[in-house]
Amino acid sequence: MTDSAAKTLVPVLRISFPDEDRLGHGKMELLEHIRATGSISAAGRAMDMSYRRAWLLVSEMNRMFCEHVVESQRGGQKGGGAALTPFGEELLERFRRMEKTMRTSLAEDLAWLEGKRNLEQGERG
Repeated sequence: MTDSAAKTLVPVLRISFPDEDRLGHGKMELLEHIRATGSISAAGRAMDMSYRRAWLLVSEMNRMFCEHVVESQRGGQKGGGAALTPFGEELLERFRRMEKTMRTSLAEDLAWLEGKRNLEQGERG
């Protein structure tokens, strides 16, 4: 990411479920890493996350829906692994589409906000 891109306003999609479950960018990134690596532990490492944390997030997503998002296979001769289910693939695709729709829909308002930002203030918390 370039320095100027890092300072651009970015809308972030997070879906809050009524039972306090949430679905957002981090879980989707984890799914992308699982798809790429075939491993929950490798996906966690790619995100500087412990295996336990990655496993808990996968378990949470599997519990959130009536279909599993990720299926894992215990170690054996080939060492086990994990893969997105067809539902997990669709969930990831739909979430990314919702993000794109959100960015497109908000582009004009974000540009307006960007134009009104006080860039002389420096970094604020």
